[in-house]
Amino acid sequence: MVKVTCTSALQWYHIISQCPHISPERRPHRPSRQNFRRHKNSSQYHVFELSRQLPRFTLYIQAPTNTPQPKSFVSFPVNERINRVVMWINQNFLLDEEIAADTELDLRLMALRTGCPIFLHMVPGTITIHCEDIDLVGDIVQALAASLNIENMTSTANFPDFIEKLKEVLVKVDEFHNVRQKLTAEMADHSNLIRSLVVRAEDARLMNDMNSMKQSYLKLYDLNRDLVNGYNIRCNNHSELLACLKIVNQGIQKAGRLRVGKPKTQVVTACRSAIKQGDVEKLFKIIECGGV
Repeated sequence: MVKVTCTSALQWYHIISQCPHISPERRPHRPSRQNFRRHKNSSQYHVFELSRQLPRFTLYIQAPTNTPQPKSFVSFPVNERINRVVMWINQNFLLDEEIAADTELDLRLMALRTGCPIFLHMVPGTITIHCEDIDLVGDIVQALAASLNIENMTSTANFPDFIEKLKEVLVKVDEFHNVRQKLTAEMADHSNLIRSLVVRAEDARLMNDMNSMKQSYLKLYDLNRDLVNGYNIRCNNHSELLACLKIVNQGIQKAGRLRVGKPKTQVVTACRSAIKQGDVEKLFKIIECGGV
């Protein structure tokens, strides 16, 4: 058996992309690949194996120098030496070359899968991460905090695109709530009218007034059809409402992952309280500042 090595992130990207069952990002794992080769006149195979322990953040390379800085960012305090953060980066990112920094860290990366730039800047006491992918930023914050043994950490975040999408979802939630209330009111009115028509039809039958009875049952048939159509609309509206509420809940969890420990729990609780109160501006302020 012959073992070969591969150190370039680009080379590993092409290898891992051929293994759809492997999730190569944001968790450490050890992929392996075996090739069997033999001469056409031979019955013996040579096995070539490619195997390597990959760090948590694998598919990232140094970004070009002209890459613009993302407008979204998160900033948080860290009472650690820059050298320790540099050591964590070298251990958790698969880069072509190890980085080094003494008094200030300025790292610019590019995600190979999405093409999303990640700028990590650190001065003594503060780390700022610029990236449009709030999921990736949350993973970096959580992994870094776990490595540095940080139990509680607050942060300041600004993700305009994420906030705008969340605002659109909240508008849809309000629209679905309004439609649901309207459908409920219409269903109640139809139910009252149906009871009245049933009584009329029964009275007409007892009085042997077949024409009136027929008219009452025709109206009852139309109302029943309207009720069935309204029920289908209400079911679809409810499904779409649940989907939007799921997106809102996921957004709150993403905002919480920008913090660690008690501040994380406080942000999630405060966001849910703001949604119950219907205070959208308060919700966005909590996501950005971590508090009211």
